[in-house]
This record gives sequence, structure tokens and C-alpha cells, in this order.
Amino acid sequence: MKILILGAGKMGSFFTDLLSFDHEVAVYDIDARRMRFLYNTQRLTTLDEIREFRPELVINAVSLKYTLDVFRQVIPYLPEHCILSDISSVKTDFHEFYEQSGFRYVSTHPMFGPTFANLGKLSNENAIIINEGDYMGRCFFKDLYARLGLNIFEYTFEEHDKTVAYSLSIPFISTFAFAAVMKHQDAPGTTFKRHMKIAQGVLSEDDTLLREILFNPYTKEQVEQIRTEMKELIAIIDTKDEQRMQRYLTKIRANIR
Repeated sequence: MKILILGAGKMGSFFTDLLSFDHEVAVYDIDARRMRFLYNTQRLTTLDEIREFRPELVINAVSLKYTLDVFRQVIPYLPEHCILSDISSVKTDFHEFYEQSGFRYVSTHPMFGPTFANLGKLSNENAIIINEGDYMGRCFFKDLYARLGLNIFEYTFEEHDKTVAYSLSIPFISTFAFAAVMKHQDAPGTTFKRHMKIAQGVLSEDDTLLREILFNPYTKEQVEQIRTEMKELIAIIDTKDEQRMQRYLTKIRANIR
């Protein structure tokens, strides 16, 4: 298959490495320097080169902020049989865009990134495939993710965004809170050091990705829930109510079983 990957960032490069030995792959990025370490692939920097390549599948791996705009730029240069796809972490407005585009489409989300995941061993990682797209497109990604050993789940666009708001925004927000009150520790404990490592990893992510997760329309509800729990915990601390503290610990331990 002739596959065009839009964007030569971390995930774009990952998909290029993954697909380039089994398919004819080209990468499009307006910054040629970002493609200098890619191999076994064509490097495209102009839209006319996309027209000449005539891809059968496009994987849009640019930042969410630019995903739909880049689709709009390249669509006039794509053959009508081409399948559009994205790997975005938030899918707001994507369903409507795809339906109006006139192209077949498939939307997925690998629920891992280069920061924490071991890209050589992904059997403990997950991937979501949106079940509201082209059947053959879904089959392609289902087979690809299965070969990587990923755990595959199928959701609607709305179900995906709700899941991401819960599974990503809560740890991100918790990390932000930890980092916001950070003070230098000469002799940090084990728990502190583990939290510090997580915080350093999360905050090393691209700012655009962090905004994507936090600006998910379903994230606010999760933040408000955390705020409610913090109010309860502060009240317990203020009153030094041991019985209430015990009930609270019992509740949260049950949550993580």
C-alpha cells in the first residue's frame, strides 16, 4: 500500500519506521530538517509531490491544533479513493469533518507515547479504534496494532473523548498540582522520587499535547471532581477526624483494586 504520513514528529517517525519495510511510505513535512534521519521512505516538502505520490492511505500525525487544517490543505491533492486517518488524542469535530470531506476515513488513538512507553515492547499498552469509519481502514489498523501486541478497544468518537478525559487528564492534572507546589529536597524519599520522575516525564511532553488533553471538552468535569475530593480531604485534615479519615482511605483503596 502507498501510505503518506503527515508530520515527521515523534509519532510520525514511529509510524514511518513501523510501516516503511512493508509498504511504500512517504512523509510530508514543510520542515525538511525534521526528516533528515528518516530512512527507507520518500521525503516530501510540497503539495505537488503529494499529488504525484498518489497515496492510498494518509496518516495525519501532526499536532491536534493543526490536524484538520493540514487535512484541508492536502485533500485537493489526494486521489478520491484515498483513506484519511488520524491518531489524535482528542477527536472533537473530527466526525463532522470526516463526514463532510467525501473521503473514506478511519480514526485511531495509540494510547502511548515515546516518553513512557517501551516502543520495542508494547504488549502492556492500549490502542483505540473509532468504530465509525471505513471498514477496510479499521481492519488495517486493527491488524497493525495486533501485530504490535497492543490491547485494542473500539469506541465511538464521543466515547473516545470521554475515556481520554478520564485516563489522561486526571494523571496530568495530578502531576501539575505536584509540580506547582514543588520545593527542592536534599533528601527526598522513595515516593517523592517516583512522583518526580513521572512529573519530569509528563512535563517533557510537547506543550501542544498537554493543551490538547486539558482542553478536551470532557476534562473540566474531571478537574471539578478532583477539586471536590480535595475539599473533603482538607476538611478531614482540619478536624483531625480519625474515623472519617479511615472511611476515606477505605474508599480510595477500593477504587484502585
